[in-house]
Amino acid sequence: MRRLRFNGTGSGGGGCPGVHEDLDTGEVVVHGTPVSDPADLAQLQHFDDGEVAVVVPRNTLVDFGPRDETPRLINADDEFNRLFETFKHTAWRLETRRRYASDETTEEWAQFAAGQHIEWDYDDAWCRNVRRQTEGGKRFERVRLVDRPATPGQSYLRSNAVRNCAVGEDIRNLSRADAQRLRLPDEDFWLFDSRLVARLLFDKDDGLRGAELITEPAAVNRYCQVRDAAWHYAVPYEEFKLDE
Repeated sequence: MRRLRFNGTGSGGGGCPGVHEDLDTGEVVVHGTPVSDPADLAQLQHFDDGEVAVVVPRNTLVDFGPRDETPRLINADDEFNRLFETFKHTAWRLETRRRYASDETTEEWAQFAAGQHIEWDYDDAWCRNVRRQTEGGKRFERVRLVDRPATPGQSYLRSNAVRNCAVGEDIRNLSRADAQRLRLPDEDFWLFDSRLVARLLFDKDDGLRGAELITEPAAVNRYCQVRDAAWHYAVPYEEFKLDE
């Protein structure tokens, strides 16, 4: 069975024509109104028995057809961090990994690993920026995938969500099984203002090493679709039960 991703449709009502892409082969599946007039079919070249011709508006292929996208690499520090200060409306994150190495270098992680109450800093640079942005009407939102049972890193982030939401974020959880059922990509990314994606890059030791900056509209649209599906099915972190 193919693993198909819906790229988009030229129909405002969500019907045909539409474009899907095979996630494994890169092949494209197009559906639309069939060509049935014998005079039209006679004009088609290399049209064999068993094949079906469909009509698709040019803009549908331009907007939603796959293309060679070469994202720009940005570093994990200065340029990436500026995105959280310069976005206009929304910063939305999908977190899919079972472990983030950067968490394990902190004093808070040491407290968590020792079974102690975590003394969170509510006035570090991240918290100050979230307060400043959300007080201006902007939104910080995340969906975090959780395994059954939850990994230590995911349990740690459950406690982290208490702090981050207290300063203005909206964090929700989604089980990995549900994410796989929805065919969400196994990618970590930030989506800014529904127009710019920073797809996070990690090394073999789960350390963040940079990000790919994606601005091509059709590609960004696919990440918007992922956001809409994940946000619809995710639940607020305080209502999500961890099976540890």
